Amino acid sequence: MPKPYPKEFRDDVVNVARSREPGTHLKQIAADFGISESCLTNWLKAADVEDGVKPGSTTAENTELRDARRRIRLLEQENEVLRRAAAYLSQANLPGK
Repeated sequence: MPKPYPKEFRDDVVNVARSREPGTHLKQIAADFGISESCLTNWLKAADVEDGVKPGSTTAENTELRDARRRIRLLEQENEVLRRAAAYLSQANLPGK
């Protein structure tokens, strides 16, 4: 997978695309910067979400959600270990063993 472009570069390209002259196509702007038109379109959509122009989850929200899911997974694993330990210890305390 190719290395992602730096955030400053993406921001600059998005600013140029947003402030383009009438009649200038995204395809030309993308070619000038050496990226694909679909890449530029995706950057514009992401920038609109980040700026609150369009609905969607921002990068910060996605990061927070990913961290929360990771924490939940870890807690579920710990819970499973404790459940198994409790079951093992309850079996060990039964009479006749």
